Amino acid sequence: MTASSAVLEQAALSVAAHRRIKRWLTLTPCIPSRLSFDDDTGLVFKAENFQKTGSFKFRGAMSKLTSLSTDVPAITASSGNHGLALATAAQMTGHDLTVVLPETVAREKLSRIKALGVKTILHSNDSGLAEQHAQKLAKEQGIIYCSPYNDPQVIAGQGTIALELLQQLPQLDVVYVSIGGGGLISGIGAVLKAFSPSTRLVGVSARNSAELAASIRAGHSIQVTHSDTLADGCAGGVDQGSVTLPLGREVIDELIDCTEDEIAEGIRHMAWSEKMLVEGSAGLAQAAWQADAPKRTNKVSAVVLCGANFDRDRIAPIIGSMP
Repeated sequence: MTASSAVLEQAALSVAAHRRIKRWLTLTPCIPSRLSFDDDTGLVFKAENFQKTGSFKFRGAMSKLTSLSTDVPAITASSGNHGLALATAAQMTGHDLTVVLPETVAREKLSRIKALGVKTILHSNDSGLAEQHAQKLAKEQGIIYCSPYNDPQVIAGQGTIALELLQQLPQLDVVYVSIGGGGLISGIGAVLKAFSPSTRLVGVSARNSAELAASIRAGHSIQVTHSDTLADGCAGGVDQGSVTLPLGREVIDELIDCTEDEIAEGIRHMAWSEKMLVEGSAGLAQAAWQADAPKRTNKVSAVVLCGANFDRDRIAPIIGSMP
């Protein structure tokens, strides 16, 4: 199936973004699973947990800010990783930035964002409501709102991951990507459909907060009830009219929803078997790989470890119990 013009245009934005921002990026490694010696699936991890700020979000942040004049103030909203990434990028580019976060944001993430010198606002206990508040302030103050996901330039930055994957791996059959607002999977998917259409893309949602996945299945935007999830970076609603919905519908080949127990097991597996501590959203992608066993025989699979900015108090009880 030939990719649509919208997907090809988004992939082209990723190519341009990579040229523009690669000097600031960490070229994150593709790390073979420690269990590969007794497993014919060829599992590798795209280790965005080693990216600057500890998350893939730095890519989208740099892509967005380098597309704006430095005299343009900006505001954003984030459950933590996007805010930290944009604040770090703003320090490098010189942009004036305000970050709106939910009151439930991990304290360590909040402290790190404040330390970068940007203005911070805590609003509500829900990341979706925090986004709405930031959008309202942007309109009232006449400044640029930088969405964590609903922005072609942010999506372009995240798509640079796939450009690297295709250079690093001679064969790539399946990629597992966690889904929140959809910026990460839309960017990766657009590049894959443009340059490696045979690669299967699996989108992974936390069952407790799976609005984009539900919307993709329904074929239109819908709202769902959100519950607390270990994959907090993937939590929250999706903007009405978000560009990630039509992109996601085209580029995602399969959707998997994971329970909290499965996410916890993914985190434990990464800690005990792979010797890496990752946040819940990365454990989510690993959980899907574990659940997808019947379909991955003799396949080269990549799990995108989207970040490692976990809340220590929350993750300690999970990794403290042996799998």
